[in-house]
Amino acid sequence: MAAAGNGGQAAEEPGADREFVEAPAEPPPADTPARPRTNRTPRRLKPRRIKPRRGRPAAAAGVPAAPEPEVPEPGATGPGATGADAADAARPAAEETEVVRPIRPTPLWSKICIALGALLVLLSSGTIVTVKVLSARYENAVSREQLLAPDARERTTPAQTSTITGPLNYLLIGSDYRNRNPSEGQRADTIIVVHVPATLDKAYLISIPRDLLVEIPAFEPTSFGGDETKINAAYQYGGGGRGGTQLLSATLSRLLGIRFNGAAIVNFEGFRKAVDVLGGVYMCVDRTVSSNHLGVDPTGKILELYADEEGRIQDVPPGGHAYVFEQGCRRMDGRLALDYARIRYGLPAGDYDRQHHQQQFLKAIFAEALRDGIVTNPLRFDQFLQAVGSTLTVDTGETGLADLIFGLRNVTPSTFTGVKVPSYPQSIDGVSYILPEELATSLYRAIREDAMDAWVAANPRWVNDL
Repeated sequence: MAAAGNGGQAAEEPGADREFVEAPAEPPPADTPARPRTNRTPRRLKPRRIKPRRGRPAAAAGVPAAPEPEVPEPGATGPGATGADAADAARPAAEETEVVRPIRPTPLWSKICIALGALLVLLSSGTIVTVKVLSARYENAVSREQLLAPDARERTTPAQTSTITGPLNYLLIGSDYRNRNPSEGQRADTIIVVHVPATLDKAYLISIPRDLLVEIPAFEPTSFGGDETKINAAYQYGGGGRGGTQLLSATLSRLLGIRFNGAAIVNFEGFRKAVDVLGGVYMCVDRTVSSNHLGVDPTGKILELYADEEGRIQDVPPGGHAYVFEQGCRRMDGRLALDYARIRYGLPAGDYDRQHHQQQFLKAIFAEALRDGIVTNPLRFDQFLQAVGSTLTVDTGETGLADLIFGLRNVTPSTFTGVKVPSYPQSIDGVSYILPEELATSLYRAIREDAMDAWVAANPRWVNDL
């Protein structure tokens, strides 16, 4: 077959069979928008239209034309596939044919990787993400007050409000509100100074004896003129709550020669709720002792009763008795754990033993919260705040909760050390007081100079094993 002439028609030679060639596909209409090209290899290619090769010699006269070789599909293999065919198969689609390639959806594995990446980012931020997410809930759940007297507050720069630097001193008060006898007012049953050294990796719980004889300064808001008496009376003379803590902080600031970075008040109901939300705490009773506040009726039911000033439990039903804490370790609910931490009558060292048990109680709460994931689980943290928030009043100054928790992230229950103030009991005019020993001044100096590590090592007698 000869090449096509200018007229677009193929001329036939004598004796040659007529060869029919399939016409190429019609081009799309002019108004059809062009499809974007892509370099991605398609899943499946449509067959190309094979045009006759130009310049192919015709068959000789009288010799039958050789049959047209079978043209394999692009990408075919086997004896019928030539090198050119293989090259054509490997080559992208010819210009005369457009290949329509569908848009692939995002693979599932890609979505999974994105989700895992986002999760890792959140986990890498740890506690801070949890606390920041719940900061609004915290502000609504917890009462915030100016608990520290102006002269008892540590002055901080704006930069220190977001970057925690030690040493730090906090005042923790356990409020003994007399529900059974409101006329007795509110007492600070637990007074603990929490000292965190500059390393921000441990905490010293320094219990202040509630009967420690001190000078309490005057307090104008309640018209209190000042007096030398038991330190826990400062809370009552200040009116309890905010005023009571301000007067107590002013008294301690003068006694210890320090300023405080913050303060917190927790009433006994708050401690009880905290333990119950945690599902109880693990406490060890070092010696068998009877409760000063709980009784048991003849059926074995535990009753909440009341003790007089000598620790004698009142209103025990006939056939009942005071609840007895047997020696040994066990898990206690909020009511039992709190009551054990309040007992002082019937213990060999009286209030010193109670201070020890209160320090153990605080450590047990923090240890259980850590095991329970309170500080890393947003849901559990929120439940905890909602349960105890109404019984908790805090003063962190200008420092936010998230910044404070992040700054103290290395302070764990295992780093707690309990400390007692070197002192001794003394009766004055028929009233029992606690008087400081000379060694107490070295303790106060160690707090001021951030030298508690050395003081504890040198004075093991006044250190509690928690």
